[in-house]
Amino acid sequence: MLQISNKVIIPDNEIEISAIRSQGAGGQNVNKVATAIHLRFDIQASSLPDDYKEKLLKLNDKRITQDGIIVIKAQEYRSQLKNREDALSRLKELIKSAMVVKKKRKPTKPTTSSQQKRLDSKTKRSQIKSNRRKIDDE
Repeated sequence: MLQISNKVIIPDNEIEISAIRSQGAGGQNVNKVATAIHLRFDIQASSLPDDYKEKLLKLNDKRITQDGIIVIKAQEYRSQLKNREDALSRLKELIKSAMVVKKKRKPTKPTTSSQQKRLDSKTKRSQIKSNRRKIDDE
């Protein structure tokens, strides 16, 4: 069972975990032992509260398929147990990140003095550049 918060818990039977062979270099260990973990979690079929499901499905994350299934592949460690823990913690972080409420931005206006400083600096810069020009003798 995976505890997301004090009230939200995901039972083990809702998380599908399978061991697969890892990719990349590693010699005999990679070739013989299935150490990588492939985790699948169906959002709609889960016991998560509706607001969690809604926000997870709205997330624009490559780990969430069109069907609403979270797919996580963990193969960082050489041990199957560590990869399993890593996959579960990544699932937990993904669900937690969906529930973070972003602070609404209050639109602000630049102060009058800051606008005046900006215009003054532009005028000064313009003056410096105009002084570099060639002087016509007419």
